[in-house]
Amino acid sequence: MVDIAVDRAPQTQRAFSFPVYTMQRESIQRSAARVRSGKITARDLVDRAIRRHQASDLGAYIVFDAQGARAQAAAVDAAVSRGDDPGPLAGITVSVKDLYGVEGLPIRAGTKRELPPRWQREGFLVRAVRQLGAVIVGKTHTVELAFGGVGLNPNTGTPVNPWDAADHRVPGGSSSGAGVSLWEGSAMLALGSDTGGSVRIPASATGVVGHRHTTGRWPTTGVVPLSTTLDTVGLLTHTVDDSRYAFRAIDRLAHPANPPTRHEVPSVGGLRIATPRSGLWSGATPDIAATVHGALSELEHAGARLLEIDAPELDEAGDRYLDGELVQPERFESLERDLPGWTAILDPTVGKRLESARDVSAVDYVAVLRLRHRLSASLHARLDTQRIDLIATPTLPVTPPPVPALSQLDVYRAVNRDMLSGTGPASMLDMCAVSLPAGLDGHGMPVGLQLIGRTGTDHDLLDRASAAESVLGTNVERLGVPPRVGRAQVATMQD
Repeated sequence: MVDIAVDRAPQTQRAFSFPVYTMQRESIQRSAARVRSGKITARDLVDRAIRRHQASDLGAYIVFDAQGARAQAAAVDAAVSRGDDPGPLAGITVSVKDLYGVEGLPIRAGTKRELPPRWQREGFLVRAVRQLGAVIVGKTHTVELAFGGVGLNPNTGTPVNPWDAADHRVPGGSSSGAGVSLWEGSAMLALGSDTGGSVRIPASATGVVGHRHTTGRWPTTGVVPLSTTLDTVGLLTHTVDDSRYAFRAIDRLAHPANPPTRHEVPSVGGLRIATPRSGLWSGATPDIAATVHGALSELEHAGARLLEIDAPELDEAGDRYLDGELVQPERFESLERDLPGWTAILDPTVGKRLESARDVSAVDYVAVLRLRHRLSASLHARLDTQRIDLIATPTLPVTPPPVPALSQLDVYRAVNRDMLSGTGPASMLDMCAVSLPAGLDGHGMPVGLQLIGRTGTDHDLLDRASAAESVLGTNVERLGVPPRVGRAQVATMQD
């Protein structure tokens, strides 16, 4: 639940002179607890979300389902009235990337056409949040077929990154409406998907938290596939604590025989955080690298130990991801199998890049599958030897550009490559990773700190990221509130 008030406090985090707003928001855990206890209703949360959506011009959604959300809220409130517990996400408003099937809502996956009705069937993650009591409010925009990290979609529209008051900057992709929906205030939890960075990139670009879980941890059923090898489903939230709470609730459904152990968030004291000597740092713009280094210095001052390590596996994995020998063939094959004839209607930002799939031989495809396992084993052995808890890098090495700057296909392709370069390595190595806000760059745009954990250590990763957040502050505490959000929402301060 979000409340916004004008604050004329000194702009310690900002290098520009837009009005500053503060946002007092309630955690997902507390909001759900109040619904479960009857102190507030799910309808209260939904009505607030609808008002926030109506006050916004950020374009997060391809379809917003106010009527359906009210009906879901009524079911949650009826359960509370009967004395039943609707679940740990009771009444929590959720936006869903338009790559997921949601019963009764159309699905386009960012293309020019609606997909056949069978694609509306709900898979694991949508069913899970419903089972836990959440309320789905609508479908957010995605890059066409999730094939791109910029967030641009000439077919269905590109959401507005709320951090630039003057220009329409991209929000990051491919879960392009997810982070925007959180700032709009219409969703407290956003469902995205992450193949090469499609949760972490928009999280970094819009100043929220995004978690890519270990590949294969949760089923990807009910989601239009991009890469059968690398696809994951995932969550975006305002804070690490929100992500940690929601992830634990959902993970119990994915692994009922092996529930997570409950324990307190650790201190950053003693954490061994490695900064790799790699292109993940050298490829970042100086202001972005400085902002992330500054955040890490704060963690070091709080007791973490920072170490530099050689990690050539990250660079090689990233290069091979960007070469397109894995994702492009898998995307092309599934498209031809599931939606024959659709290749011809794709926008050039997607269609032209898919043409290279025909040039990948079976030998090259199998070789890159084997290579990534060798690289992952090598890097994990290095981390074990040096007793490294986390790898730290910038999430995005570049500032999200204005939409008009991407009108030329060659420029778009170069920017897309840049925006995927920071997140692709962890994906290729089947590792888990989280992006949390580190500060603002010279353009006043959010900068993400990416923390990468070993394969299978998602709960430890989120615990450690939560400890880091306790030092750095939440997104609102560290960044303030985006100028466009302040403008759009100030009119609804009294609701």
